[in-house]
Amino acid sequence: MHPHDEESHGSLKSYTIGFLCSILLTVIPIAIVLNGWLEGMTRSIVLMVAGVLQLGVQLLFFMHLREEKKPRYNLISLLLGLVILVVIVAGSMWIMLYNMVAV
Repeated sequence: MHPHDEESHGSLKSYTIGFLCSILLTVIPIAIVLNGWLEGMTRSIVLMVAGVLQLGVQLLFFMHLREEKKPRYNLISLLLGLVILVVIVAGSMWIMLYNMVAV
């Protein structure tokens, strides 16, 4: 008996929903940027919200954050996800702001 036999790893339905949400949350920002649908701060906010929602989809559907039986591991996973989010968003904003000033 393997240690993973007792744990639930999701169903085809949950993986499909997660995959479709991920695709949608990827296509929307690409369409906004390529077609120039939004300008300035509105575009930045929509792109950041899409990124945060993408993180949420990944945590819930693919990392099974809500299905863990031990809450301590849920909290550690969430904190790690938030740290990664802050590093990526803050680093991206810093790079974009630096390139706007430097040009």
